[in-house]
Amino acid sequence: MTSFSEFAGSLTYDAIPEAMRAVLRRSFADTLGVAAVGSTTEISSITKTIADRLWRSSPEIAARMIFDGRPVSPAGAAYAGAFTIDSIDGHDTTSPCKGHAGSAVFPALLAVADSLRASGAALSGEELMVALAVAYEVSYRAGLTLHGTVSDYHTSGAWTAVGVAAGVSRLLRLSQEQTRHAAGIAEYHGPRSQMMRCIDFPTMLRDGVGWGAPSGVMAAYMAELGFTGAPAITAEGQAAAPWWSDLGQAWRVVEDTSYKPYPVCRWAHPSIDAARDLMRDNKLSSEDVARVRIQTFHYAVRLAGHNPKTLDEMSYSIAFPVATMIVRGKIGPQELLPQVLQDEEIRRISNATELVETEHYTRISVGKRWADVTLYLKDGREIMSEPRTPKGDRDNPMNDDEFHQKYATFTDGLIGKDRADEMEAMALSFDALDSQGLSRLIDLTVAPLDC
Repeated sequence: MTSFSEFAGSLTYDAIPEAMRAVLRRSFADTLGVAAVGSTTEISSITKTIADRLWRSSPEIAARMIFDGRPVSPAGAAYAGAFTIDSIDGHDTTSPCKGHAGSAVFPALLAVADSLRASGAALSGEELMVALAVAYEVSYRAGLTLHGTVSDYHTSGAWTAVGVAAGVSRLLRLSQEQTRHAAGIAEYHGPRSQMMRCIDFPTMLRDGVGWGAPSGVMAAYMAELGFTGAPAITAEGQAAAPWWSDLGQAWRVVEDTSYKPYPVCRWAHPSIDAARDLMRDNKLSSEDVARVRIQTFHYAVRLAGHNPKTLDEMSYSIAFPVATMIVRGKIGPQELLPQVLQDEEIRRISNATELVETEHYTRISVGKRWADVTLYLKDGREIMSEPRTPKGDRDNPMNDDEFHQKYATFTDGLIGKDRADEMEAMALSFDALDSQGLSRLIDLTVAPLDC
């Protein structure tokens, strides 16, 4: 069995399957669109202010914050970037890990890449691809191990800290032993935050990646100077073996990555899709709908959220986003504006929505997320959807046009079209860029929004 530290240190670009490369290219572009909208949020503003105040750095190792440009330390840029992306729940996801890797991995590795450029050690696109592959794959396996060996449900920050440490170790060219220590430091000091606390009481805490990303970055730099921390039990513990035995042969990222058409919790997506299709296929308007019943799995019912008062509550709800789809026919950046929370028709539908947990859906919603929706119409009809899983899963993928439309919608009005188009095209082929080209792409991602 290949150890994670050997994998991190010896992986070559040619050894990465094209299917894996395709996922990372897609996730790069998709994450940048989410980051653009995220940069308009209060979470982003607060954390960027904190990074500027408390995480500054000397110019020769500084990294610029995403869609902002102010130079801070690599850890500070990772911290602000992860919170920014996580503030809009629209980034890539992995249902088996019940969380997200890209919201931590991309801002962390881009921050370190920008810092390396500042020190004169610019990277090529191929080198960044290898580091991203390491960070994603190690994150997913650490996440599977964590969820498989402990009873509590921890946020993504708990396991992405380990993956980020491995990816940054690769960028810093650390030895296998240093990489082991980096992962151990990140795991020990990373956030073991409780996910359901954020579901039951939605605030700006989000998915833990805001601290997972800088924990991983700091851990690698600490290990470089000799700080010790091995072993990471989610990568090296005896109980971890089942999730690591095929490392380097199978790619969990290819098998387990899915994408979000809507910027809300993935658990709500099958219900949103079902409601959308019922409304469209039956040519209904919201005025036709008297009430709604959603049958789904346990965690999704915990989302609830009939009367959200903040964007955070709306993102971690199910009744309100479903009502938004019924009323507006879409859920995009415009549906994240504060005035939407006061929309009387959306609130009427939301308050008339019943959430029902079924034992069957709870049992089968492990690697998938299941739900069905029934619309009770004012004319007495009842229209029920088939059981379904969300759009964006591997067996029901978004196509290239849908990805582009999401990106264009998320960047419209925030980034000029020429810049947005160039950034998208470069992200979708970033591994073909030389060091100068990758530097240009990073410049595009750190420049302030155009609005």
